[in-house]
Amino acid sequence: MAVLKKIRSRWWSQGDESVEQTSGHEVKSSSSLIEVRYDVRPLTITQLDECWRLDQRCFVDGEAYSRDTFEYLLTAPESVSYRAVTQGGAMAGFIIGLVEPDHTGHVTTVAVAPEHRRRRIAQRLMEKVEDGFRRRDVRMVRLEVRSINTGAQALYRNLGYAITQRLPRYYSNGGDGLLMVKSLD
Repeated sequence: MAVLKKIRSRWWSQGDESVEQTSGHEVKSSSSLIEVRYDVRPLTITQLDECWRLDQRCFVDGEAYSRDTFEYLLTAPESVSYRAVTQGGAMAGFIIGLVEPDHTGHVTTVAVAPEHRRRRIAQRLMEKVEDGFRRRDVRMVRLEVRSINTGAQALYRNLGYAITQRLPRYYSNGGDGLLMVKSLD
């Protein structure tokens, strides 16, 4: 990880080199090429522990789910869930959505491992869960995001979500949330 940080800082600090992401698969520099590929696959109960451990790494207390919650989410018939995996099969990220009784899709959680961020994995997972929702006749999707998580908010806005409500003290650690929605029509 430290080596990667040094390489990245070297790339970004030199003005004559460019770093570009194309379709979430490649990072290019004028002097080198690093290719990282991720497959998006269904997320099932068989990945429960790996999913839970990744969630613990990505979220602070009050935002991270318990193992029991993941067990429920991954076994619920309403679940629409996917994972992004590296070529070696390690989980780089996941998304879990639920189809609610009124046929609204609820993106319950999205997580990407810190070392795999900024590679459009969350965007690919969001697009995949929206496709899964469409196949289950969902026309409206909602999600909650921490009010100070401007990076995630920007991603969601770029995907067509709009903030509709502030949720004071939404998270169990007292943090405020924002409700964002998108029509799939």
